[in-house]
Amino acid sequence: MKASDLFVKALEAEGVDYVFGIPGEENLDLLESLRRSKIKLVLTRHEQAAGFMAATYGRLTGKAGVCLSTLGPGATNFVTAAAYAQLGGMPMLMVTGQKPIKTSKQGHFQIVDVVGMMQPLTKLTRQIVSIGNIPAAVREAFRRAEEERPGASHLELPEDIAHEEGDGKPIPRSFSRRPVAEEKAIARAVSAIEAARHPLLMIGAGSNRKTTCKMLHELVDQTGIPFFTTQMGKGVIDEAHPLWLGNATLSDGDFVHRAIDHADCIINVGHDVIEKPPFFMRGADGHEKTVIHVNFLGAQVDPVYFPQIEVVGDIANAVWQIKERLTKKPNWDFARFTEIKQHLEEHLKKGQDDPRFPMYPVRIVRDVYDATPEDGIVCLDNGMYKIWFARYYRAHKPNSLLLDNALASMGAGLPSAMAAKIVYPQRKVIAVCGDGGFMMNSQELETAVRLKLDLVVMILRDDAFGMIRWKQENMNFPDYAMTLQNPDFVAYAKSYGAHGHRVESADRLAPLLTECLSTSGVHVIDVPIDYSDNERVLNREIKRLSARL
Repeated sequence: MKASDLFVKALEAEGVDYVFGIPGEENLDLLESLRRSKIKLVLTRHEQAAGFMAATYGRLTGKAGVCLSTLGPGATNFVTAAAYAQLGGMPMLMVTGQKPIKTSKQGHFQIVDVVGMMQPLTKLTRQIVSIGNIPAAVREAFRRAEEERPGASHLELPEDIAHEEGDGKPIPRSFSRRPVAEEKAIARAVSAIEAARHPLLMIGAGSNRKTTCKMLHELVDQTGIPFFTTQMGKGVIDEAHPLWLGNATLSDGDFVHRAIDHADCIINVGHDVIEKPPFFMRGADGHEKTVIHVNFLGAQVDPVYFPQIEVVGDIANAVWQIKERLTKKPNWDFARFTEIKQHLEEHLKKGQDDPRFPMYPVRIVRDVYDATPEDGIVCLDNGMYKIWFARYYRAHKPNSLLLDNALASMGAGLPSAMAAKIVYPQRKVIAVCGDGGFMMNSQELETAVRLKLDLVVMILRDDAFGMIRWKQENMNFPDYAMTLQNPDFVAYAKSYGAHGHRVESADRLAPLLTECLSTSGVHVIDVPIDYSDNERVLNREIKRLSARL
């Protein structure tokens, strides 16, 4: 058996359905083996996009998404995607080629130390040096990528090793169970919650697992403890729930931060400090809250996060154990949380019908929300609009608003939407991108059209790097080096075979979204956006209104 055939058989044994990427001459043996397998190669136009797609596939399925590149420049194009998966907790395997390692007549042409380059960005990185290494290397790469906390792994398959002949067979997946939290830790957590006056539940990205979602729903319904989410925890519990207190989108000064200030015990489920900490444990008065850390791994202690109680183990099981022991207490007082919730709801309604054009961000969020079915998926790139969507968009299901608040890389919106559509072909999918982020991987429109995906791509155009301009203004610096010149996005879309649309009034977006979502093909919508209220609303109005509470 040829080594490349064994490698592909090992991928098949792991249940791989898709490989995303661009091959090169160094992995033509592997390409031929893929051609003869049941695995589908999704050929992209850039390796970074392939990496984003593989990471999103892993995020949505829990199985490592696989991406492929050649050596040198192809492999270096994976770097951003590796960090995206590693920081975002998305299981992914990168497979790269390399020149022959036994004999090579090309010197060091195109050779970089890819294994060394990937070392700080992955959970595992390894060069395969013989056919006999393949079964164990592939099994370990998947195991490491998928085990908690998920992340990126990397295997390098040199050209001469891929061509080797030998024997071997894949190593089957083993049965394993995650360790469960220790009984004394559960008892300490329950005791702290029951003794509190104002307990509050915080939901982070690590809670976004099917069984954990179910357990958290039951915990909230059983106890009546209010909850809020981090950006990457949106949708774990339906945000239409009456006990939802908002999303910690802004670093401070929002209505949700008044609830955090009031809480004397915060049950932190599935959050780690890779995503911005939404609260500081020691306030200006020196008072410390009791914080209970519930996660797969122990806390990463730093100056703003040092939980007093750690419940370490399978999160779903830990929440179930807490739920089974916890009973409602007469000393609990949630009146203040209810008051904060009322003020938050009033503020979230502001701007939903704003008629201005270019369009107001809150109006855009409302129109996207109204047009998207409850099980639809909205995939955000990274830009100023992410803050508006995270705060104002109600996510009703897990992974229904995909955003990245870990690496927060621009250019991921379109590829992640394409991956979402591949995983869930029957669900409606919208990519929401800024003009800056869209142009970083806009070539993938051709991939989406070639794959015959039914996809809506919204480009929120301000002809600038809007988020950095907002920060620049906030720091009282003059407006400098932020303005862009964009192509005609309608013509650009049509040049790829997609449908191009331009919104020319605020009333046009909602019906256009409905039309595009119900029509096959790739639809690109150019939406001019008005960010003039960024500073007033996000930095001043919200803080002023919430400070009154």
